[in-house]
Amino acid sequence: MEIEKITGLEEFIAQYPVFEYRIINSQDLNFSPRVRFICENECQRYGTTWACPPAVGNLEECEARCKAYPYGFFFSSVAEVSDIMNMKDMLDTRRAHEDLTNEIGNYIKEQGYDCFILSTESCAICERCAYPDSPCRFPERMHPCLESHGVVVSEIVETNEMTYSLGGNTILWFSLILFR
Repeated sequence: MEIEKITGLEEFIAQYPVFEYRIINSQDLNFSPRVRFICENECQRYGTTWACPPAVGNLEECEARCKAYPYGFFFSSVAEVSDIMNMKDMLDTRRAHEDLTNEIGNYIKEQGYDCFILSTESCAICERCAYPDSPCRFPERMHPCLESHGVVVSEIVETNEMTYSLGGNTILWFSLILFR
């Protein structure tokens, strides 16, 4: 699919700090249990939010959900911090990327496409997630992170000849807006 199929997308994203982007075929995505293993064993958000496993479903369900959308708009944005080892400062830069993801996702939806968005967050919309006692309060705003679905971001980057790291105190954030 050519980017021109989404009316005006290239002109629209030129207004924003998108570092790199590609239109990808969802059938080319790889889903790995090792990514989910890291979620379960190393992320403190595991089992605490609707945006993370196990709430997002098992790996097979996540893969089927993603591949139900034939195409994806995969992109990155850049953030700088004073110290790359300061996790709080690094995570504080994530909000700007999430806002960017929402802007682009909304634009694609306005063009008549149905979208499913995977991004960087394990969701921080609510101070306390309703999981597991009640349904998500904002399902239209909540975007599971790429890793929650077992997506191997480094493979997408490598396959599409994109930049994965800029070094120094620079962070690259990635999102995938799947659409049909």
